[in-house]
Amino acid sequence: MSAAAAEPKSATPEGATPEGATPEAATPEAATPETATPEATARESAAGGADLLLGTRPLTIADVLALAHGRRRASLSDDPAQRRKLARSRAVVDEIQRRREPIYGVTTGVGASAGTAIPESLRDEMPHNLLRFHGCGTGRILDETEAAAVLTVRLATLARGYSGVRPLLLERLCELLNARVLPRIPEEGSVGASGDLTPLSYLAALVVGEREATVRGRVLRADEALAAAGLEPLALERKESLSLMNGTSVMTALACLCFERAERLARLAAAVTAMIVEATHGNPAHFDARLFALKPHPGQTRCAAWIRADLAADGVPPAPARLQDRYSLRCAPHVIGVLLDALVQARPTLEIEINGVDDNPIIDPDRREVLHGGNFYGGHVAFVMDGLKTAVANVADLLDRQLVLLCVPDTSDGLPANLVAADNPAHHGFKAMQITASALTAEALKGTMPASVFSRSTESHNQDKVSMGTIAARDCRRILDLTETVAVIGLLAACQALDLRGTEPVARRGRALRDAVRKHASMVTEDRRQDLDIERVLGLYRDGALPIGALDAPSEE
Repeated sequence: MSAAAAEPKSATPEGATPEGATPEAATPEAATPETATPEATARESAAGGADLLLGTRPLTIADVLALAHGRRRASLSDDPAQRRKLARSRAVVDEIQRRREPIYGVTTGVGASAGTAIPESLRDEMPHNLLRFHGCGTGRILDETEAAAVLTVRLATLARGYSGVRPLLLERLCELLNARVLPRIPEEGSVGASGDLTPLSYLAALVVGEREATVRGRVLRADEALAAAGLEPLALERKESLSLMNGTSVMTALACLCFERAERLARLAAAVTAMIVEATHGNPAHFDARLFALKPHPGQTRCAAWIRADLAADGVPPAPARLQDRYSLRCAPHVIGVLLDALVQARPTLEIEINGVDDNPIIDPDRREVLHGGNFYGGHVAFVMDGLKTAVANVADLLDRQLVLLCVPDTSDGLPANLVAADNPAHHGFKAMQITASALTAEALKGTMPASVFSRSTESHNQDKVSMGTIAARDCRRILDLTETVAVIGLLAACQALDLRGTEPVARRGRALRDAVRKHASMVTEDRRQDLDIERVLGLYRDGALPIGALDAPSEE
C-alpha cells in the first residue's frame, strides 16, 4: 500500500497551533506539525524511501504510518543547532546533580517514592531497576506494525531535545526501527498517566538487551536480536530509562493506526451502502448534492459524493421502489459523515501528541533548568479515542441495519427472504450471517463506554487521577476489528443480492467489488459454511486489494 493510500486526507487542511509562551520560561518550538495538505502528502509519498529526519521538524500522522509500515527509514537530524541542543539538554542533567539539586527519578525515587533520596553511589542502578520492575505487562503482544509505531512516536518526542537523553540513544532507536528489531510489548498494564510506563519499559528493555524482540516475524531473546542486527546492548545513563518510559507513545501510536483504518472503513461503508441502495432499488435522490449543500458538514458531504459516484452505472437502473428509503440508507452519509468529521477533528490533537514533549521531568536546555510536571497525562488521546470508537460503532450499527433490509422481501423490493438462491425451503441463505453481524455489532456498541471515566487511583495514591488513554485506543482498535467484519458481511450479502437481480444494470463500483469478491467467494447457491468467505474477503480488504474507491472526494460535473 502506498503512503498516499494509507494516510487519510483531511476534508479541510489543518493549521498549526503554536504552544503557548510564558514570559518566565524559554519557549520550546511549536509542537504542532506543519499543515498536511493532500498535495504535501502526495509529494512525500513520491519521495519513496527517503529517510525521515527526526528532531528538526514535527512528524505528521502520515510520517508515523510510513515509518510504522516500513515504507520510510528514520534518521536523527545532523543539523548542528539541533545536535548542540541535545548535548545541552543532556549536560543539564549532569550539571543539576553537581549542584546537588533534586531531579525526580535521578536523585530521588519514583512515583510516591519521590521523597526518597537516592545516594550518589546507587544512582547508576536506577535506570535499569526502573525498567525491570515495570516488566509486568499482560495480554496480547502488539504486532510488529504497532510496535514500530510506538518506537516512532517515542523517537519523535525524545528527538526534540527536552528529555536529557544522549544522541547515541536516539541513534540506537533509529537503528532498531530501520532494522525492524522491535520490542515485544504486552498491551495491558497502562493507566495512561504517568504515560505508558509498563508497556514502554519493554522498549527500554530491548535497548539494554533484556526480554524479547521480534525480528521480521521471528521471536528472539533481546540480546540475540541485537546481535543479529550487529548491535550491542546499550547501557542506559541516569534519567534515560525514565525518558523512554514516561510518556504517551503507546496510546498515541495505536491512535494513529486507528486513524488510518477508520477512514478506509468509512470509504468501504459508503461503497457497501451504494451496493445495497442499488440491490434494494433504493432512491438515489437521497444523495443529491443540493441536500448536503444546505447542511454542509464536510464529512457527510464527502460521503454523499462517494455514494453518488459509486451509483454511476452504464445502463439505466430500475425506477426507485420507494419515495423515501429507511434511515439506514437515506441517512447513511449523515452517519458515516460523523466518523469522517471526527477524524478531521482528531488530526491536530494527535499530531500535537506525537510531537509533544511528554516525559517528566522535562529539561529546559536554554535556561538550564529542570521542569517537573504532568505532560505524560494522556487525556487528549483518551478523549479522541473514546469519541472515535463511538463514531466507528455507529457505522457498524448502520451496516447491520442495511443487511436486514436486504434479507427481508418487504424492504428489499422482492429479493428472496434471507437472499436464498435455491428454490428450496430447506436452504437458509444469509440468515445466520445476519445473526453473526448482529452479534458483532452488539459487541462493538458495548465497547463504546468511555474509558476515561474509569480513572483509578493507583500507585499509593500518587497516580490518583489517570487518563486510561491506552485502554481507549485498544477499545477503538477492537471496535474497528468488529466493524470491518460487519462491513465485509454486508459486502458479501450485497454481492449475493446483485447476483440475484440477474440481468439488471449494475453500477460500476458494485460491479468492480462483486468481481473482486467472486474471485475468492462464490455465490451462495445452497447452504454451506461462510466463515471462510468472511475471512478471505476481510483479508483482501485489510491488504488493500478491494476496489473500494479513492479516499479523495470524486470530481463532479
